[in-house]
Order: sequence, then structure tokens, then C-alpha cells
Amino acid sequence: MKKRTRPRLATVLYILIAALIGGMAGIGTYTFGYAKGASYLSAGSESCANCHVMQGHYDAWLKSSHGKFASCNDCHAPHDSVVSMYYCKARNGFFHSLAFTTGDFEENLRITDYNRRVTEQACRNCHEDVVHQIDIRAIGELNEDHTERLESNACIRCHSTVGHDT
Repeated sequence: MKKRTRPRLATVLYILIAALIGGMAGIGTYTFGYAKGASYLSAGSESCANCHVMQGHYDAWLKSSHGKFASCNDCHAPHDSVVSMYYCKARNGFFHSLAFTTGDFEENLRITDYNRRVTEQACRNCHEDVVHQIDIRAIGELNEDHTERLESNACIRCHSTVGHDT
């Protein structure tokens, strides 16, 4: 009877590398095939409804005043650079897909602090003239870093359903 020998280290490494490549190819195929991952690289708002959980928000946006003038990215992605816009989209995509895949999300979706800041800044970018006048009346002279203004006089504090009215 032959005595069994342990697999050689090289064989184990080849198997691990093949499994890693196969896993990455499978995840990539799923992400960019079935889950339409490439659509998230565009500015098209319809990609936001790829996930059925967002369909109601997308439908409400289509009927809203913002649906005629602004895309989802206009309100939910930073405007300061392409890098921060894609960072935001990648960050949100990762956490959204994780939550929706695992089912670990509240039925009534809630905006995160990070996304609240992004959306608040987007409101202020588009409605700068009006917001500036409101800020001056609400808190007097603006402090240098504007943190007091953003926290005490946030647009989305009163206008939380704008863009998603149902």
C-alpha cells in the first residue's frame, strides 16, 4: 500500500489562486451583468431604480419638481470633484448592496449623516442665492467655516421630502 503524501505547497497555491480568480470573475459577472453595475458609472437616474427597494423613490422623483430639472446625482453626489463624486457613488453602492443583499435595512429608508451632508451641500449649490438670504436672516453674519449655518438652518430639515414627494 502506498503511503499518502501531503499536497505540495505549489499545488495548494495554484488552487487558491484559481479560486480567487474564479471568485473575482463570478462577483464581477454578477455585479456588471445581473446587477447592472456599469449603469452606476453614468449620471442616469434610472440606474437608481435597479434595486427594487428604490423603485418607489425613483417613481416619486419622476413626478416631483426636481424630476424635471435635476438628476439623482445632482442631489445625492458631491459637486466639488469627479473623485469625490465617484467615491460617494462607490461608498453608497457598496453599503446599499450589502444592506439589500443581506436584508439588513429598515423598511423606511433613512439617510446617513454622510449623505445628509452631501445632499445639504447640493441644495445650497443649486439654490445659493435664496439660501444665502435665508441664512443671513436666520443667524446674522455667517461664521467663517459655515458649520453653525449648516447645523441650525439645514435645508433638508424642513424640506426632507423634496425630490421624493409621493
